[in-house]
Amino acid sequence: MTKSSASSRSPFRWMVPLWFERLMALLLLANYGLVLFNLSYIPLRDFWLQGRVQATFKIGPWEKEIPNPPVRILPIAIAPAYDWVKGIEPHRSTEAYLKLVEQLTKAIDQQALAGQTQNGVPDDGIEVILSQLRDQSKQMIQENPFQVANKTGALERIKNKMRLHVFGDRDASATESFQTFWSSDYLLKHGTRDQLQFFDEQIRPLIASNYFRAVGENGQPVDNFPLLDFPFFVIFLMDFLVRTRLTSLRYPGVTWGDAMIWRWYDFFLFLPVFRWLRIIPLTIRLDQAQLINLNQIRRQAVQGFVALIAEEMTEVIIVRLITQMQSVITQGTVRAWLSQTSKPYIDLNNRNELLEITRIVTEMMVKKVLPSLQPDIETFVLYNLERSLSQTPGYQQLQRLPGVTAMQAQMLKQMVDRLYGELLAILQGLIKEDRRVNELLDKIGTNFSQSLNQELQAHHNLETIEGLMVEFLEEFKLNYIQRLSESEIERILEEARALNPST
Repeated sequence: MTKSSASSRSPFRWMVPLWFERLMALLLLANYGLVLFNLSYIPLRDFWLQGRVQATFKIGPWEKEIPNPPVRILPIAIAPAYDWVKGIEPHRSTEAYLKLVEQLTKAIDQQALAGQTQNGVPDDGIEVILSQLRDQSKQMIQENPFQVANKTGALERIKNKMRLHVFGDRDASATESFQTFWSSDYLLKHGTRDQLQFFDEQIRPLIASNYFRAVGENGQPVDNFPLLDFPFFVIFLMDFLVRTRLTSLRYPGVTWGDAMIWRWYDFFLFLPVFRWLRIIPLTIRLDQAQLINLNQIRRQAVQGFVALIAEEMTEVIIVRLITQMQSVITQGTVRAWLSQTSKPYIDLNNRNELLEITRIVTEMMVKKVLPSLQPDIETFVLYNLERSLSQTPGYQQLQRLPGVTAMQAQMLKQMVDRLYGELLAILQGLIKEDRRVNELLDKIGTNFSQSLNQELQAHHNLETIEGLMVEFLEEFKLNYIQRLSESEIERILEEARALNPST
C-alpha cells in the first residue's frame, strides 16, 4: 500500500499520527472484546467457572458426554472475579449443600486418622451429616433452587447421573437414589472414597453452577457492566470531541455539529444499549489505522447496493423524463413554441448568433480543411474517373494506342485540379464579408421557419405529429427502458470500475 493511498483512507489523518490512530483502534478492539465477553458471560458461565469443556449428546434414550472426563482449558476460574459485575451470588441452599459434603469429607478423614478403618462403624457425627444430606437432597429435588438461575437442566442431569450411578436405571426415583447414596451402608459397601470422588467429579460441578442473581429497582437483573465500560466511554468521548472540534476549526464552512455528523459511526460508542453495534466504529477505525484493509469489501458492498437500486432508479428516472416529454407535447408546449416564431425576435447584441456560428464553421472548412484535403480528394476523384472509363466499351482498345495512357492521365489530373480549384474559389467568394449575403441568409432562415410553421399547422399536421411522438415515446418505454435487467446493471458497474480501477 502506497503512502498516498493509505493517507486517503482517513480524512482525519492530518490531525493525529498513525501510531495514535492505531492505539485508539486497539483500545476499541479491547473494549469490544470486553463487550462480547460480557454478553456471553451468563450463557457460558459454567465454562468461566470451571474452565472445563464437555458436550452432551442426547438422542432419545441414548445420551453420551464427550469428552469424558471433561477437558480443562482454563487454569483458573474467572467467574469468582466477574460474578459481581452481573450481580451473581452463590445460592444459599446449593452452597450449604456443598459445604455439608465438605464437612462429611473432613469427618471421614478425621475418623481415618483416629485409626478406624473404612469398614468400621461411622461415628454419630458422620451419621448426623448423612441424615442432613438426605434431607437437603429431598428438599433440593422438590423445591428446585436451580429454577431461579434458569438452570433446571442442570438439576435434571444431576438426577439422571445419580439414578444411573445408584440403580443403573434412568427411570428410577431420584429421591430414592439420593437417599440410598447418602447412607452409611451404601458408602461402606461401595467404598466411601470412590463414592465421594464420583460426587466431586460428576455432581459437584453441576450443583456449583447454580447461582442467585439479584434484581435491581428497575425490575431487571443487576448489571454493573457500565462501571467497567465507563473509563472507555470517557476516553472515546474525549477523542470524539477533540477530533470533531479540530475538524470544525480546520474547515471554516464546517460547524462543530457538522463535524460530529461526519463521524456518525462513533455515536455507537456512546450507546448504553446494543453495545454489540460497536463493531461498526471498530471496523472503520481498524481500516483507518491500516490494521485491516476494507477496500475490497467496501467495493463489493457498494457495487451490491448500487446494483440493487440502480435498475429501479434508472427505470424511474428515464420513464419520468419520457413521461414529462409526453406531457409537454400533449399540453401544446411545442405548438406554442412554434407559434412564437412569428413574433418579434428579441436581440440582445444586434447579432445573429446562429448565423455567426455557421459563418465561422464554413470559413474554417473552406479556408483550412478543404485545401489541406485537396491531394486526397483529387486522388479519390481520379481513381473513380479512371474506374468509370475502364468500364466504357472500346476503352481497352484505345488504351493500346501509343501515348494514350499518359495523355489520359495528364488530362484527367488537369481537369480535376481545375474543377477543385474553381470550387474552392466559388466557396471562398461566398464566405467573404458581404452585408447583402448575410441579409439574404437571414431572410432565408426566417422564411423557412415561417413556412415550416404554417405547413405544420395546416391540415392538422401538428396534431398528427404530436400524437405520433407520444405513441413513439410510450413504445420506447415498453420496449427498451423496462428491459434493463440486473445483469446489465452488473455489467455496467464492472465497466465503470474498469475505467477507475482505484475505486
